[in-house]
Amino acid sequence: MPNSVDTSPLHRRVESLLALPRHAKKTLAIMADTSLCVLTVWLAVCLRFESWVSLSGYQWLAVALSVFLAIPLLTAFGFYHTVIRYAGRQTITAALRAMSIYAIIYSAVFTAYGFPLVPRTIGILQPFLLLISLALIRLLASQLLGEQIHTTATQANLPIVLIYGAGNSGQQLASSLKAKGESRVLGFLDDNTSLHKARIAGIPVYSPHELQTLSQQHQVRDVLLAMPSLSRSRRTDIIKGLSQSRIAVRTLPSLTDLASGKVSEDDLRELDIEDLLGREPVAPIQELLRANIAGKNVLVTGAGGSIGSELVRQIWRLEPEHLILVELNELALYSIHEELMSRAGVDSPRLTFVLANVLDKAIMLRLACTHLPHTIFHAAAYKHVPLVEANAMTGLRNNILGTLNMIEAAHRSQCNNFVLISTDKAVRPTNIMGVSKRLAEIAVQSFANHLGNECLTHFTIVRFGNVLASSGSVVPKFRDQIRTGGPVTVTHPDITRYFMTIPEAAQLVMQAAAMTTPHPQEAALYVLDMGAPVKIFDLAENMIRLSGFKPVRLKEAENDIAIEFTGLRPGEKLFEELLIGSQCEHTEHPKIKRAYEQFVSWDVYEDKLHKLFNENSDASFTELQSAIRILVSEYQPQMGTP
Repeated sequence: MPNSVDTSPLHRRVESLLALPRHAKKTLAIMADTSLCVLTVWLAVCLRFESWVSLSGYQWLAVALSVFLAIPLLTAFGFYHTVIRYAGRQTITAALRAMSIYAIIYSAVFTAYGFPLVPRTIGILQPFLLLISLALIRLLASQLLGEQIHTTATQANLPIVLIYGAGNSGQQLASSLKAKGESRVLGFLDDNTSLHKARIAGIPVYSPHELQTLSQQHQVRDVLLAMPSLSRSRRTDIIKGLSQSRIAVRTLPSLTDLASGKVSEDDLRELDIEDLLGREPVAPIQELLRANIAGKNVLVTGAGGSIGSELVRQIWRLEPEHLILVELNELALYSIHEELMSRAGVDSPRLTFVLANVLDKAIMLRLACTHLPHTIFHAAAYKHVPLVEANAMTGLRNNILGTLNMIEAAHRSQCNNFVLISTDKAVRPTNIMGVSKRLAEIAVQSFANHLGNECLTHFTIVRFGNVLASSGSVVPKFRDQIRTGGPVTVTHPDITRYFMTIPEAAQLVMQAAAMTTPHPQEAALYVLDMGAPVKIFDLAENMIRLSGFKPVRLKEAENDIAIEFTGLRPGEKLFEELLIGSQCEHTEHPKIKRAYEQFVSWDVYEDKLHKLFNENSDASFTELQSAIRILVSEYQPQMGTP
């Protein structure tokens, strides 16, 4: 069905005029020119008498002669053969020729001969006024009709969109779309029943229940969600409803994410998983957030990674005295360096960028003892399960020995707070990455317990699940696969994961680090509330639908995106957990829980670890597993892992 263009009442009248048959349009043009004859005679009389007068007596003879002389002459010279919207030099030339003969005859009758009460000057004034009027009217009509034809033709080829939300943001977005001319707004969708069938800024408002019908009739390409002030749970409900229509959905970010009060097309973004989770963010407790950072020296390892870089950004905004960034990857360190330096002002914190490996114990000790950090956030780690599984000894060394080096650096420099960033994969691990992080946790726990009251550093472990949009995250991967036409690859139909946004995770880590513990001589283990786990297959289906495609197992049509199951990767678990046991308690923050878990003594840990790294550097994977099981009894490597 052809797309109809919804325009203003004036444009709709113009379209109706353009749709008339040729003879009807010619008749209308003659009637308009007849009116001009009457009008110009009256104006000529008024100009002569220098006042507004009514026509009377022989003055009407001047009107009659003008009509019966001008219309035939204009017709004879082809004035009405030209289509009005294409009026130009040819039309003006025809008018000049016709009006030249008209002026000679008309002036001869009323200037040379004359009639009572008809000024002789009318024979000169009126032909001139009529010529000017005919030319101006034709040029104005040509401009108006030509613009309308161009607008109609152009809009017919533009992608059609609907805006969900007829409030201020929706109206500003509609204005932005109209100004850019890259898409056409068919209408607003709004839950407010009082607005249905009304028009806002000339744009009709529809019920969301009409979406399917509108989509089929007008080939709607996108629905633009323009309700930034809605709660996340309500946004999620709306998005889930839209997913059934298989129309691509884009959204404006929340009001807190919009830099200004004005909304434009540039603010639109593709849906992220947080739009599907319905998870309401909890406002941070400012006292906890600032306690170990504001006015303090802070050191972050892995400062260029997903979590590390977000920690750096948020720490920097809290105005520490000195921020030290440690990163092994040169490009990652350069990127965060450029980002911070572009924002830095006169009163910005001191920044030190260190390109170094946490495995270099001497450098880490010197760094800590030189800068004397109040708080150390240790985020440096290898985290990609398949890669660490294939490079077991490298992953173990980096994640365990790197943590041990930072623990000793914190202790030697008498650092007040040391925070280890951990993962849910450390719980009952089935892969080397997970077990390396559990061994890093145990290192912190057993070392703090070993020092007891002599420990001047408050050691903290913060454990959480997947963060959104991190390197290797499933969401950008799915988006890229959808963009290229699929297939979207899922390892297993039943696999589930916890998800949290990177900014929320970073804020919770900083708050957990500032919490007091009932046992100061022990390392505190905090677990972040990740909400309900998400089934990855459902996530893939929703992302496909909200991109305007149909999720299928076998692609048959152009609008289909296939979902393929590739099988679990080496060491990959179907379900992740956050707690090894069930012993945990609430804290002053609703999204942070304190857990208590068993660990081996420092003497046992140190002895077994020494043997693991010094005697088994060339050990087989089976020998490594045997050594690791002594320290992590719940480690259960998957069958078939190389």
